[in-house]
Amino acid sequence: MLPEVDEKMRAVTGTGRRDRVPPHPDLRDIGLQQVLDALVDPVRRRIVAELWAADEDLACGTIELPVSKSTATHHFHVLREAGLVRQHYAGTSRMNALRREEFEERFPGLLRAVVTAHEGDAAG
Repeated sequence: MLPEVDEKMRAVTGTGRRDRVPPHPDLRDIGLQQVLDALVDPVRRRIVAELWAADEDLACGTIELPVSKSTATHHFHVLREAGLVRQHYAGTSRMNALRREEFEERFPGLLRAVVTAHEGDAAG
């Protein structure tokens, strides 16, 4: 994780403790196949679309998903490991943000295309 991002996340959590921010991969180490594997699941695409539309970080439990809590946790983990989301704690809530700007630099246009396709699928 970049030092300035790490400092920002520790400032957000207010703890200054690294264990309150799960590890996040450097996007330079993430390949397109890993991203596409993460996005193949419709539940994960739904999470990405919800985070895309959000004006702020969202707690895991605020995104309504058609799966159990433990399965939702797995989906968030897959998205974090693929570099799609950044997570941190606010109190006892695990907050999620889409790594939109970083992703746009690494894979230009990919997130917008995924969200647009997801919205089309949901509407149709």
